[in-house]
Amino acid sequence: MGVVNVTPDSFSDGGRFLEAQVAVEHGLKLVEEGADILDIGGESTRPGAAPVSEGEELRRVMPVIEALKTKVNVPVSIDTMKPAVARAALEAGASIVNDVGANRTDMEMWRVTAAAGAGYICMHMQGTPRTMQANPSYGNVVEEVAQFFSERIQRMSDCGIGLAQVILDPGIGFGKTLEHNLELLAGLRRFSRFERPVAIGVSRKSFLERLLPESQRSEARGERSEARGQRSEVNTFENRLPGALACACLAVEAGVQIIRTHDVPETVRAIRTAEAIIAPRSKRS
Repeated sequence: MGVVNVTPDSFSDGGRFLEAQVAVEHGLKLVEEGADILDIGGESTRPGAAPVSEGEELRRVMPVIEALKTKVNVPVSIDTMKPAVARAALEAGASIVNDVGANRTDMEMWRVTAAAGAGYICMHMQGTPRTMQANPSYGNVVEEVAQFFSERIQRMSDCGIGLAQVILDPGIGFGKTLEHNLELLAGLRRFSRFERPVAIGVSRKSFLERLLPESQRSEARGERSEARGQRSEVNTFENRLPGALACACLAVEAGVQIIRTHDVPETVRAIRTAEAIIAPRSKRS
């Protein structure tokens, strides 16, 4: 799943694809590089991000979705927490709702998804993007996320979303500490009991940098300081890529079917290698 952020403030590429035509061209490039799904988002969900208005989010994403649907043959996903944005995107040709706000109490998003017969990515998050990293706390993060999925599957069913429409995302980095993220990645097989596709997004997330030796983190901080006023975080994101690829390969080995990424060609090559290694084991079993 290739990421197209039509935002000025996303942590990885905010502002690079804010202009609709540039975002469309980026989406086309991701498909050429091997993306099987395009995920279009108009509101940053980085830690601490402030929400944007419904009108502004629609202004950002609708021209991109409308243009891409005439140019690509892969499914388009709308990354939104707003039912009205999801409805407009689905009417324009999107076929998946990627909802980081699946922890809500209101059911309108599920009714919109059910009415459209769309796919739905149910993502776990503790809190909201603005508050989620304030003090995340769990007894057993893997079991609590699994309980969340079980409860949400039932609630979505009550709204008319069939199990065949559901994709599960444990929400790496969304209301989790470094230790929580690692526990979830180690426990991905536990979610296979739901017999639904699992998606993960680890691409360029900050916890990957915290796994680096301190010398490399210090070097990255120095490079950011020297580049102040420019695109200061590029080196940090490059440092995070190897870790993201390792997570993607281990996730595929654990049965995950969808990897959400900013780095499509590198991720495709890494996954294809992992699949080639796993394939003989599958034949033996």
